[in-house]
Amino acid sequence: MKIRAKLLLLFLTLFGALLLAFAVFIYISTAQSRKDQYYKHLKREAITKANLLFDAKVPPTVLQLIYKNSLNSLFEEEVAVYDTSFNLLYHDAVQIDKVKETRQMINQIILQKEITFEQGSLQVVGLLYLHKGRTYVITAAANDKYGLTRLEEFKYTLIISFIIIISLTIAAGYYFVGKALNPVAEIVDKVEEITATNLYKRVHVKNERDEIGELATTFNNMLDRLEQSFDGQRSFVSNISHELRTPLATIVGELQLALIRERSVAEYKEVIRLSLSDAQRLVKLSNGLLDLAKASYDQTTVSMKVLRTDELLMDAREAVLKGFEDYKIDIVFDKEIDDDSEISVRGNEYLLKVAFINLMENACKFSADHRCVVSINFDQGSVILGFKDSGIGIEQDEIDRIFSAFYRGKNKGFSAGNGIGLSLTEKIVGMHHGEIEVKSVVGAGSEFTIVMAHVMVSSDR
Repeated sequence: MKIRAKLLLLFLTLFGALLLAFAVFIYISTAQSRKDQYYKHLKREAITKANLLFDAKVPPTVLQLIYKNSLNSLFEEEVAVYDTSFNLLYHDAVQIDKVKETRQMINQIILQKEITFEQGSLQVVGLLYLHKGRTYVITAAANDKYGLTRLEEFKYTLIISFIIIISLTIAAGYYFVGKALNPVAEIVDKVEEITATNLYKRVHVKNERDEIGELATTFNNMLDRLEQSFDGQRSFVSNISHELRTPLATIVGELQLALIRERSVAEYKEVIRLSLSDAQRLVKLSNGLLDLAKASYDQTTVSMKVLRTDELLMDAREAVLKGFEDYKIDIVFDKEIDDDSEISVRGNEYLLKVAFINLMENACKFSADHRCVVSINFDQGSVILGFKDSGIGIEQDEIDRIFSAFYRGKNKGFSAGNGIGLSLTEKIVGMHHGEIEVKSVVGAGSEFTIVMAHVMVSSDR
């Protein structure tokens, strides 16, 4: 069942139930009011006839004659007068006798002073009547033909009105529900037009404040992320194919040249050395790509534990120096540590170490003295790590792009690389809910700063 039908059915059920309850309440109230009014009418007629009998001294035969000659005598109020000893003093039509009075009924009227009840289609009232110090018992009964007819007409009016209102509600509800859901249909139609080749299209947002506007905005935000992902994927494929093609072509070319003719041992060694160098570039590139893929995983799939940043930095320093003996990396503490938790973070040991290695290698690689100074600092809630060099620096117009995958700036001629390191580092820091910033002065050096929240070790161990 579509949402339009569900909403219409839900609204119709709720409105129909409320309308039906209202109609039933009105009918019951009207019926009770008619009954109460007719009881009062019977009481007035009974008292009037008793006054004519006792006060006006109208002969009983005259009153009976008036009753018999009434046009609606079958529905006329029939009045009977008794004394408290159950002696009949007057009756409109004994031969008809709509109410079969009994001694128990008379006693009940004397005891309660007034009673009302229904007998078949008749309404009956019994009451005490005082006249010149004497007490009489009067009963009056009749069929409220006019009132019941009006009540029946009122019932049919309510039924017809209910049917008409429900029919109009269905029509109006279908129209307005459809009108309310038209923006959703437009969104569906627009989304169906969007494919991988035209991700630039967006859903039109008419009103950002309502739920449909929020839905459209959410779709657009999702499309923004998808477009960025597709663009990144295209860029990734383009760059990686270029990065892999160059060293592979070089290795193949060098080996083919070596096979053309006989060469000396020194020449063969040179070919092997060049091929090895290109192969090492491929290995480094492959490792960087694997690390980049791992850093792109959902955070929930990456194991996290409490780690001391100084220990991670020491391990990263050792790994860098093992590969580059001429690099110099100094690790300094900006202030004294009183508690291990002040420099501890929750993270993935392997990924954080990769990020630190990348920053250390970059700092040493682009410095003439191949030196990197790593500072460890902290404040009330964060660990602050600085990676500073005195190298060639970064142009200001390139700072916003250095974290893009495979981007290599104007300084690419200074040292070899593949443009993955800083992009990978930013992803890793972001995965750990940290921030990375860079300050650089051309010719004076650069400083990368990582800020991550520290944790209380005692709560995690």
